[in-house]
Amino acid sequence: MTKRALIIDDHAVVRSGIRRALESRGDIQVFEAAAKAEALAQIAHVSPQLLIIDINLPDGSGLEIVSWVRTISTEMSIVVLTFNESDDFLLSAMRAGASAYVNKSAPLTELIAAVDHALASPGSFAAKEIVDALQRKQLKFGLSQRELQILALLPTDEPLSTLAKSLFISESTLKTHLTHIYRKLDVKNRLQAINVARKAGLL
Repeated sequence: MTKRALIIDDHAVVRSGIRRALESRGDIQVFEAAAKAEALAQIAHVSPQLLIIDINLPDGSGLEIVSWVRTISTEMSIVVLTFNESDDFLLSAMRAGASAYVNKSAPLTELIAAVDHALASPGSFAAKEIVDALQRKQLKFGLSQRELQILALLPTDEPLSTLAKSLFISESTLKTHLTHIYRKLDVKNRLQAINVARKAGLL
């Protein structure tokens, strides 16, 4: 069955190259948008199953589109494109709800592989660099895997006793872990830890 794809990029040459690659498959009908406002209008008009989005658009961020789309659909396949190699962009794309992330410098075969992944599993996230990016974030603060696991639970606002039970540890052990986490993040409390972790891309 033919699927509808929307390419959102302000460079006509980029859109043209991706269009040719997608249309060569024979099972995708391609539409285009050059800016955020145009993209939102196209999404409402076309109802695409696949979005290929550049992060940097002339009137906003492609990640804003990703976040908005995820408020209305968990089934849409979303591939994010960028020239920026920053870990923060990659992790932001993952948190926004993208299905895949590809650098524009990568060969078209990598983009097509990302499209295939996104179409097959829109709710998961694929990026060649994701493991290295997460490791670099972890090393920045020297957090252990257990500490990262605990840190990820802090925004739930659950009391420590509940968090400890969910982790199958005692509350005193959890408090010890939190002491280490706060020291490594150079913060005083749970709220500060959450704020620092979010700014660092750990949450």
